[in-house]
Amino acid sequence: MVTKKKGTEASDVTEPVLTDEELKAVAQGDVAAASEKSAESEQKPHKPTVVVAEDESVNRMDLVAMLEDNGYQVLGEAANGEEAIELTRKFRPDVVCMDVKMPRMDGIVAAGTICDENIAPVVMLTAYSQPDLVKQATGAGAMAYVTKPYEESKLLPALEVAMGRFAEINDLLDSVERSEGRLQEAQDELKKTEEKLKKAEDTLEERKFVDRAKGLLMDKADFSEQGAFRWIQKTSMDQRIPKKRLAMAIIAKYGDEKPEASE
Repeated sequence: MVTKKKGTEASDVTEPVLTDEELKAVAQGDVAAASEKSAESEQKPHKPTVVVAEDESVNRMDLVAMLEDNGYQVLGEAANGEEAIELTRKFRPDVVCMDVKMPRMDGIVAAGTICDENIAPVVMLTAYSQPDLVKQATGAGAMAYVTKPYEESKLLPALEVAMGRFAEINDLLDSVERSEGRLQEAQDELKKTEEKLKKAEDTLEERKFVDRAKGLLMDKADFSEQGAFRWIQKTSMDQRIPKKRLAMAIIAKYGDEKPEASE
């Protein structure tokens, strides 16, 4: 809670005096609960979340117990690759533990979908350590590979590495996206500047031809300066002829030299 200092206005307080949850609790008449909830949220550490995909129920129970004993919050348990994808899309966990061999859809295919959608890092779990399976798992986007039986000394570091690499990759992607955004903004700004420059050049060229045509009308057709300009302007509007083209026609008729211009 922030205490407002004497002599300051409410708008000077940079942090909220009460959070939205605290205000809601106060509105319901439960001030103590609001304070307790606020204190609990400040002290409660973040638990990394995980979805476990393992078709053998006994292995899955052991794996869940191991993860929970080590501070992980298991958000969902899947018995096949399709369920793993569904749960990962639903809960968006910090990491997914995925068995390779599962019915309906194997773990490598499911891992490929999850990694393609960039939802969460995947750690593959299997009883096999053949090089071709490792190659398939990494090719699908898996961040780490752990063989059975599951051991804390192997699994926990693999989970940490997977989450760390996933965060680094996404930070890099965000950086690239921001850079591309800035580049696009710069290109758009350059295009606008080029358009303004072209418009200014066209305006300057038009003005030169109009001034020359105006002088010829004054000299050859006995117009006043103001009358010549008004005639050019009105004729251009009435006949829907660009001033530059009209001025070039006047110069072609009354001038000694043909006007040179690029349309």
